[in-house]
Amino acid sequence: MAKRRRGPIVNRRHVARLERERIQANYIMIGSVAIVVIVVLLIAAGFVVEGIIKPRQPVAIVNGTEISTRTFQARVRYERNQLVNRYLQTLQTMQLFGNDPQTQTFFQSSLNQIEFQLEPDSLGRDVLNTLIEDVIIRQEADKRGITVSEEEIDKAVEEFFGYFGGGPPPTPTEFPTPIPTSTLTPLQMTLTAPSATLTETATLTATETITDTAAVTETAEIQPTPVITATPVVTVTPTATVPPPTPTPYTLEAFQQDFEENMRYLDRRLGVSEEDFRALIESQLYRQKLMDAITADLPREQEQVWARHILVEDEETAREVIARLEAGEDFAALVREYSIDTNTIETGGDLGWFGFGQMVPEFEKVAYNLQIGQISEPVQTTFGWHVIQVLGHEVRPLTDAEYQQLRQENFDEWLARERLRADVQILDYWAERVPTDPDIPPGAVQSILGQPPPGP
Repeated sequence: MAKRRRGPIVNRRHVARLERERIQANYIMIGSVAIVVIVVLLIAAGFVVEGIIKPRQPVAIVNGTEISTRTFQARVRYERNQLVNRYLQTLQTMQLFGNDPQTQTFFQSSLNQIEFQLEPDSLGRDVLNTLIEDVIIRQEADKRGITVSEEEIDKAVEEFFGYFGGGPPPTPTEFPTPIPTSTLTPLQMTLTAPSATLTETATLTATETITDTAAVTETAEIQPTPVITATPVVTVTPTATVPPPTPTPYTLEAFQQDFEENMRYLDRRLGVSEEDFRALIESQLYRQKLMDAITADLPREQEQVWARHILVEDEETAREVIARLEAGEDFAALVREYSIDTNTIETGGDLGWFGFGQMVPEFEKVAYNLQIGQISEPVQTTFGWHVIQVLGHEVRPLTDAEYQQLRQENFDEWLARERLRADVQILDYWAERVPTDPDIPPGAVQSILGQPPPGP
């Protein structure tokens, strides 16, 4: 009779060990699953924080209005892209001028300035200040009932891309500013070549040129009657007239294609959406409209001073010059002998007419308080020591350029005052969120300069 095979002996100790092993295996499996879940949650939380929470957090709050991190970062990337393009264009232009040292120095200075502007702290601070100003401007515009319509934004976007309804860009209308032709006093006539007189003549010439051009345009439409005289016959071989090339019109379809391509680039490469771009255009329109409202009553004339000066390096020399002037010596002769202002030596120290804000404050304060013909005490500025003589005081109309500059100065002063009055909170972490892209492409500089790319 065959023996029966005995199975493993199962006792309580064996059962307990198996149970422990099963429990341990379950713990290991649960722990592994928990770790995977935690990792996934951490990754998801990172995406939520970086992609949803942080972009919505404010970097600044202006009178209760928040400037989000996303808005801030989109504007920084847009400005960085503009600066990088300007850097590369400046570099290309620099190459066209060869190796002239003076020209190279000028362009290198421009490149250095752009590099400084690309520094994250510098650019981030500038953009943040601009966004704060945009909020202040928008809040003031709302108080005044100033609005910007979607149609106005559409039109500004079209003009930004150079589309003007299919036609050429509008020609700016120039309005020559009449300059008073004052009767010069004997003192004013002492100038060797007074720039103020030259300025007046140049302005009048510009006016005459515009008048003459209009007259030529009118007479050009009248065809002169040919005069036939009994002169010897000369055989003339006709020359074919080649008409000038007709510029290709910029069509609506071409503009739309350019716009869509640029928006795709901004969105894909910079994270700047079409909405962000339109918001930028809208803020510029609000700024312009508010400046127009604030400066609407700004006068187009200003009290100005006509003065000449002698610039020297120290007070002792300045007093020596004054003593010689009081002794009756010629101002222009002393300019040629003493003045270190090379720009005015040939004009007898003449500075022409100037208004408020065009000279450094120390110089301007003295000049406006001198009587005609009076010679100042030594005046110290950052340029040196001045001996000033005033030749005239007049209320004079501003040129268009002067008027626009005055408008901008007045608006900037208003904006600075409003900024001080506003409740502005800047969050400390803004500097950590300044993007550093896009940057100057690696090898782009070497490529433009015709140099081999940098090694590894």
